[in-house]
Amino acid sequence: MKICVLGGTWFLGRAVAQQALDRGWSVSIFNRGRSGAPPTGAHVIHGDRTVREDLGRLAHEGPWDAVIDTSASELAPRDVLAGATALEPVAGTYVFISTVNAYRGWPDYPLTESSEILDGPADADADYGRLPANWDGPDWYYGRQKAGSERASLSAFGESRVSILRPGVILGPGEYVGRLPWWLRRTSKGGTILAPGEPTKSIQPVDVRDVAEFALDQAESSGCGAFNLTAPQGRETMGGFLTSCLDVTGGSGQLAWAPDGLLIENGVEQWTELPLWRTHAGVWNIDSSQAQAAGFRCRPLSETVAATWEWLQGGGVPVEHPRWAEHGISPEKEERILAKLSR
Repeated sequence: MKICVLGGTWFLGRAVAQQALDRGWSVSIFNRGRSGAPPTGAHVIHGDRTVREDLGRLAHEGPWDAVIDTSASELAPRDVLAGATALEPVAGTYVFISTVNAYRGWPDYPLTESSEILDGPADADADYGRLPANWDGPDWYYGRQKAGSERASLSAFGESRVSILRPGVILGPGEYVGRLPWWLRRTSKGGTILAPGEPTKSIQPVDVRDVAEFALDQAESSGCGAFNLTAPQGRETMGGFLTSCLDVTGGSGQLAWAPDGLLIENGVEQWTELPLWRTHAGVWNIDSSQAQAAGFRCRPLSETVAATWEWLQGGGVPVEHPRWAEHGISPEKEERILAKLSR
C-alpha cells in the first residue's frame, strides 16, 4: 500500500503513519512542519491545507492507494473540500477521521450510525455555526464543522470511495489533550482522590492505536461507509478506569466518590475539571457494533492506561496544545469538595 496521511506528526496522525510503516507500507505525510516529529521512514511534504498552491504541489507527489485525513479538526469544511478535490484524481480512497460530535443528538441521546448528522455544508467557512452571545442551547459549532467536512470528503470522492470514522474520546500514548495524563498524575500523588459520580458508570474511551489500526484496515480494504469507534457499551466503567490508574501509578491513593449533584452544586466543570465525567445521558451511550462487525477491535482500557503511564514515565512529551491547560481540578477546590463529602 502507498498512502498519504494528512497530519502524521501528532497523536492519531502519528499513530496511523507509524503503524502503516510497521506494515511495510509507503507513507507520505503532509503537514506544516510546525510541531511534532515525523516517524522515521515517512516521506515528509510540508505545506498548508488552506493554501491552494500547496495542495496542488501535494497532488503532484501522488498517486496513492488511499488518503487518511487525521488533521481536519481545526479546518473549515471548504478547506477539506479543496484538499479532497485536489487529491481525488491521484488517490483511490479517502478515510476521514470525524467525531461523534457530528451527530445532532450528542451528548444527550443514544447514537448509532443511522442517527441524524448536524447541518453543515461542504463549502462552509470557519464562521458557519458560530453561536450568538446570548445563545443558551446546545453548542453545535464544532459538530457542524465536522459534519460539513464529512460532506466535503463525500462530495469530492463519492460514497463508494470514502470511509468516515467517528471516534468518541481517544486516549493513549501521545495524548495532547491531557485527560488520561491528568488522572495518572493525580493518582500518582496518592491521598484522598475526588472521584466523580458512580464507580459503575459506563464509559467508552478508545485507544489511539486501535483507531489507527482500523483506519489502515479501511484504507487497505477499500471499504466505505460510516463507523462509530468507541469501546463496547457496558464493558468499561469509571471505577475500573480510576482503579487502573491507581494500580499503574502505585496504588497509594483512595477514591472518594462524590455524587453528581454535589459536584454540580460546587461548580465542577464537566468534561474538564474531572476529565471524562459528564452527566449527559448519551455521552457514553454510543453503539459501535457496526465497526466491530467490520473488524474493529478495542483493547481493554486498563491496557491503554498502562501504556500511557509507561510513555509518560519514559519521558514522553505531547505536542503542545492549549487544551492541556483546561483539564484538571485545582487541589484547593478538590479539598473543599472532599471536606463537604466527608461531612
